[in-house]
Amino acid sequence: MIHIVFNEADVAVLQQAIELEPAMAGDVILIRDDYAVGPLADIYVAEGRQARKDWWREVLAGGDYEHLVDKEGYDDYETIAQVVGRMRRSEEEQVWIWAAQNKHDVCGYYWLLHFMKEFQGRVQILYLNNLPFINEKGSIFYPVNLYEIPAKEFLKARKLARDITLSEFEVDPDEWLKLCSEGKMVRLLEGGKKLVQADEDFYDNDLKKFVMADWQKASKIIHQFLAKAKHTTGDAYLLWRLKKMIALGLFDVQGKVGHMKDFEIKWKS
Repeated sequence: MIHIVFNEADVAVLQQAIELEPAMAGDVILIRDDYAVGPLADIYVAEGRQARKDWWREVLAGGDYEHLVDKEGYDDYETIAQVVGRMRRSEEEQVWIWAAQNKHDVCGYYWLLHFMKEFQGRVQILYLNNLPFINEKGSIFYPVNLYEIPAKEFLKARKLARDITLSEFEVDPDEWLKLCSEGKMVRLLEGGKKLVQADEDFYDNDLKKFVMADWQKASKIIHQFLAKAKHTTGDAYLLWRLKKMIALGLFDVQGKVGHMKDFEIKWKS
């Protein structure tokens, strides 16, 4: 069995669940890219893949995650090629795709379907959409991310596994390719599996609200945004947007504009 997740933090909690339930035994595979941001045009051909890689290289340049662009093991296409190879070599092999109610997981699911269609009937989806779980304190909650769910609760979640239907394999990739062709940079989840798109500056106005008249490190501004904003995204993307606004002269800045703890910004004097 092959389990596929879309957040690094999901890996450990799912591995803990597998230790509690041997019937779930299998490898946990991580899809690393965040397909909720960035260009998607021609994403399944070499030119589109390279364009996306070049975009990430720009976004991460001089920042905290610059080293990840060309890091070995961070190519989703190599990862999924290995999964496809295993599925072709063994007709007994199955894939379980785990996704929570967030844009990151849903975009990953859509991206992944392109590679799974030939295995219809052997690919299961566990979409934890608006389902209640019990947290460590015994209270009911509705997780936005898989890693929020205690490992023992995954034993309940596994009963939700179902085949991705032939209809879904036909309709969902078409919906994804339509989104890919629109030339937008930000994807948002409206509910269920419905995604809408926005321009690359979508988060800017909310991000600016956390810039004050006094000096603050970029890291503090980003962390406040992540804790309080309605719509959030990864800190690497937010750091890139701060740098874009600095380049436009919107803020005063002191320190080297690089890693998010290296510089401070405030409103223009």
